[in-house]
Amino acid sequence: MFFRLKLLPFMILVILVAYSCSEYQNVLKKPNTNAKYQLAEKLYEEGDFKKANRLLEQIAPSYIGKPQGERVMFFFAKSYYEIEDYNLAGYQFERFLKSYPKSDKAGEASFLGAKSYYMLSPRYSVDQTDTDKALTKLQLFINSYPDSENLPEANIMAQELRTKKEKKEFEVAKQFTKLGKSYIMDYSISAIAALNNFVNDNAGSIYREEALYLKVVATTNLALNSSESKKQERLNDAREAHADLFKNYPETEYADDANSLVEKVNEELKIYSEQENISK
Repeated sequence: MFFRLKLLPFMILVILVAYSCSEYQNVLKKPNTNAKYQLAEKLYEEGDFKKANRLLEQIAPSYIGKPQGERVMFFFAKSYYEIEDYNLAGYQFERFLKSYPKSDKAGEASFLGAKSYYMLSPRYSVDQTDTDKALTKLQLFINSYPDSENLPEANIMAQELRTKKEKKEFEVAKQFTKLGKSYIMDYSISAIAALNNFVNDNAGSIYREEALYLKVVATTNLALNSSESKKQERLNDAREAHADLFKNYPETEYADDANSLVEKVNEELKIYSEQENISK
């Protein structure tokens, strides 16, 4: 008897789950839109977003232009977000905002739509189309809802994405610099161009100090392996790159390596200086 009483709560739970599943399947198969709406809302509130989403998918077109349309469309978009289908979540939040730009849920929809694309942003080394879209959406949210409680999170996500894009750009320049060390001059030239662009475009980047150091490396490699007609000018460029690094970062962690490189540059320039003195 005691054993049966102990099992009773479990049996009731099984019966309730079975009934719930049966109810869901029956409503899903029937054409009754209102019944689907009622059950979808119930499931949504209970946190069963997958089932709610399937019902909402069936009825959403029927509620376009109706009083409940705004509510249905928001639930539909957010149910995709909750089941982590971020592609469709982002798309549905965009549709919601176009249909109901003055909705009380517009701020939340704007934030969650932007966050959906943030979740789709890949690692830095591959195509950053979704990152660009997420940044655009986040910036739009930040500009449109400066008093939102979600603003701090939006700013953090935007900064993370900007850093990811900076890393991609920086790693390309870094790779060119590395290849330039093999005395392949074209790579050094590409590295210098890429590093100049990076430094100019990303003034506050966490990679800026290293980029300026790599410019010392790239300009030195190029100068030391240049033809005589271009060598002196390029040596001076390398010395300027060294001065630029220390001007911006007097206590740079790359001081030893940078100073070692500029010593080689100065030794070469000393030769030109001596030749000029002889010719006078």
